[in-house]
Amino acid sequence: MSAGLRGGASIVGVGTAGLGEAPGFTAMDIQALAVRAALDDAGLALHEIDGLFCANMSHTFPALTTLEYLGLAPRWIDGTNVGGSSFLVHALSATMALQAGLCDVALICYGATQRTGAGRMVPAAEQPLYEVPHGPRYPMIAYALAAARHMADYGTTRAQLAEVAVAARRWAALNPDAFERAPLTVEEVLASRMVMEPLTLRDCCLLTDGAGAVILTRPDRARDTAKPGIHLLGGGAASFNRAVSEMPDLTATAAVESGRAAYAMAGLGPADMDLLQLYDAFTINVILFLEDLGFCKKGEGGAFAEAARIGPGGGLPVNTNGGGLSFCHPGMYGIFTLIEATRQLRGEAGERQVAGADTALCHGNGGTLSHQATVILGTDAAL
Repeated sequence: MSAGLRGGASIVGVGTAGLGEAPGFTAMDIQALAVRAALDDAGLALHEIDGLFCANMSHTFPALTTLEYLGLAPRWIDGTNVGGSSFLVHALSATMALQAGLCDVALICYGATQRTGAGRMVPAAEQPLYEVPHGPRYPMIAYALAAARHMADYGTTRAQLAEVAVAARRWAALNPDAFERAPLTVEEVLASRMVMEPLTLRDCCLLTDGAGAVILTRPDRARDTAKPGIHLLGGGAASFNRAVSEMPDLTATAAVESGRAAYAMAGLGPADMDLLQLYDAFTINVILFLEDLGFCKKGEGGAFAEAARIGPGGGLPVNTNGGGLSFCHPGMYGIFTLIEATRQLRGEAGERQVAGADTALCHGNGGTLSHQATVILGTDAAL
């Protein structure tokens, strides 16, 4: 990734809609409501959007369907789908498109009604044919395998995995938009129904409805929007495999490479990050990404989480909205990492606000540990 993209685009609007349950609405309906919220946040009009970036698991041609639903005629569209990390890739693609003059106002959006069923996933999320005969239960089998291997190799415990879920719930308790806010203990996580050993129900993400939208523009134009822009400082993406059975190492993800590229572009390192938004489809994700993104050594992620460092009051705030484990998870979660980071860097996060935050690392995971994307955002002070 070119260092020239650093500061090349600014997030000027974010919005959400249909979080939790949205009965009677389709995925396109709540996506449109999120777009409206993001436009209002930015002080922009719908007709000003001329770049569209989206992915979902309910439409074969998400960008075409979205532009028609919204009544847009954008100059540039991108429907790249690499799973839940798609929207962080879109942030990089939108920055490149803005810098190249292919568009002036870029919209990234996503919507799904996974919980109420008006827009469930289509079977287009095909699985590797050489795995299917073995009857795997997707997607949890991939993460159960990774967790079991991490436990075997490094002595990670189920209680340490549970600490990730407890930290997420403590953040969610401070977020009025979170789907699950009731107190949660390590003992309750361990005692919840075993879904796939060693992961219990509370080690797994929520199944909710939800939509999100992010609007970016070039920094010069961002000066004229309703709120100060939050700048893209760095980004990277990487993939080692599609199928979990083809992972070179079940305990090491391509986040090592995506993070390295993002840090290099930003000219920053792990110690410079004020908060993290990590894709937490399962508790093991957070442990793997803390390690692979350089916040602790390989094998030490469980102990890192166990020390209560990632929850409210800890030294490294992680998933301050409650994450996919407690805030929402409508099939593909990545866009919400960008939205929460933006709100934190603007100082708009209410009770969960991280004081003095100028930098945020957002990380998305696609498929079954198949694709990783990292984006670093910052305020004017970080730029």
